[in-house]
Amino acid sequence: MLNLLLLNLKSRLNWLVTALSGLLAVVAPWWRGPGLELAGLTPDWPLIWVVCWSVRRKAWQGAVAGITLGFLQDALTSPYPTHALGLAVVGILTAKLQKQRYMQEDFISVALIVFGMVVIAETLMALQWMWLTASQGSAGLEPAEMVNWLDGLANSSPAAGAIGGNGPRSLESIWWNHQRNALTSAILSSLWAPVLYWPLSRWWQSQEES
Repeated sequence: MLNLLLLNLKSRLNWLVTALSGLLAVVAPWWRGPGLELAGLTPDWPLIWVVCWSVRRKAWQGAVAGITLGFLQDALTSPYPTHALGLAVVGILTAKLQKQRYMQEDFISVALIVFGMVVIAETLMALQWMWLTASQGSAGLEPAEMVNWLDGLANSSPAAGAIGGNGPRSLESIWWNHQRNALTSAILSSLWAPVLYWPLSRWWQSQEES
């Protein structure tokens, strides 16, 4: 009876630590401490958490974790475009990589996984922006107006982020920002990934062994 009670308490404590660490990862991007900012960007802590979680788990578990943290991130920022899509894909791919034994469970491998997954997640985010831009800007336009609107997108300045026609932003500016943000975030996130991976992996491993 006592052993069953202790086992139940350990299970609840494990889920509590897991949930709290996930919530902290969601709000951590707003904390800008020393070494945590590069070109105005901070590490993608929610993505790092999803990678840490998915390394030792099945693809569906990685997807659920990614969707959950993605929706929480959407609630704090904006639901359009959603972070859930990119994080779900990250969870699935990370679990698949580990299942196929393409990567080992060490700091360097996790950093490499985080680097690649940030690029994938940022690419999915940019594609969502481009789709939203095209769908919102072209809504209700006549064929001739559609041509002018698309010309405005093509001729706008990516550096300035301005756009011609009736569209909300430039497709070129979206892609230009994507390249800059993806590389910067990937470098920063991969460097900080071991800081989150080490304590979480040690904790989850200790819970599995006990």
